[in-house]
This record gives sequence, C-alpha cells and structure tokens, in this order.
Amino acid sequence: MIDAIAFKYRTGTPWMDLPEHFGSWKGAHNRLRKWAADGTWERVFTALLAQADAEGDLDWVVAVDSTIVRAHQHAAGARQKGPRSASRTITRSDARAAD
Repeated sequence: MIDAIAFKYRTGTPWMDLPEHFGSWKGAHNRLRKWAADGTWERVFTALLAQADAEGDLDWVVAVDSTIVRAHQHAAGARQKGPRSASRTITRSDARAAD
C-alpha cells in the first residue's frame, strides 16, 4: 500500500491509472484516507523525523528568497482599504439629466 501511495504522489497519476502490480487503486486510496483521518501518517512521519534527527541525517537549514517565493498574480493590483473613489458622476435614474 505504501508503495502504491508513494508512486501515485511521485508521478502525479490519477488513482485509476495506478499500475495493476500495486493492487486495487480503490484499496490504496481508501487506506490513504483512513490513515490520514486517524493520524497514522502524522505518527509515521514524526517517528521517521525523530529517528533521522537522532542519527544526524537532517540539516534544518531553510533559505527563502524572492526567486522562489512569489506573490499571487492578483496581489499586484490589489485595491487599498478605504472607500472607493467614484470615477464618474452617478445620477438617479428618475432624476432629469442636466442639459
């Protein structure tokens, strides 16, 4: 099951395209969901991280710069807080327009 789940996420293939030698794709998908819901994955990863850290296999250096962190495309022209300025005069529909 773990190999099937790892293959799916490593390759990005849909669940239904999982190779037959991994067994039922529905079984792998259901197991992934159950393990995620009951906290099994969290316990496995926590144990693996603790073991790797104890053996000195982890390097906790994190580097972030603007070449890898980008603002969302909609963030560039975001409207500022406050009232919106009217760009044109608004008249009531039942009022007479000025000549």
